[in-house]
Amino acid sequence: MNISKNIKKKVFSKETIISILVVFFTFIFDRLTKTVIINHQLNNQSIFVNDYLNFELIWNTGIGFGLFSQNGTIYYHLISLLIFIVIVFLIYLITRVIFSEKILYSLILGGAIGNFYDRLIYFAVPDFIDFHINDFHWFTFNIADIFITLGIILIIIQDLILKKK
Repeated sequence: MNISKNIKKKVFSKETIISILVVFFTFIFDRLTKTVIINHQLNNQSIFVNDYLNFELIWNTGIGFGLFSQNGTIYYHLISLLIFIVIVFLIYLITRVIFSEKILYSLILGGAIGNFYDRLIYFAVPDFIDFHINDFHWFTFNIADIFITLGIILIIIQDLILKKK
């Protein structure tokens, strides 16, 4: 009986609820932006923002920023399985770390779930943010990629800088 009270206390703690909300809002924001871009670009028109930024829909079968894109079905499924394993591992990490790290891992998890959802529904991830200077274009990416990258950078900063103090 005491064990179930501890589990309930941990599952319904303020930290857990905040972490779930971070994952949820990250996922929803990613879904909304992708839905808007997909619906807008059904007629294959890119959105010109300024001389350095366009929104142009690209379907990515690889991982973040279009890396490891292949046409092979087996390769695609292996990458999807790897992403699923990473998602499960992130959930495990969230249960084991301090609150500030829970938030950072939740940002990564929300983005990973967003991209994984697209892989399951569309069999590719819609990337659309195109930064460029003249003819040099950075990898096209999406909002989920931003949250994943931001979470990773902040974890590295926290580990390298803040833990040394």
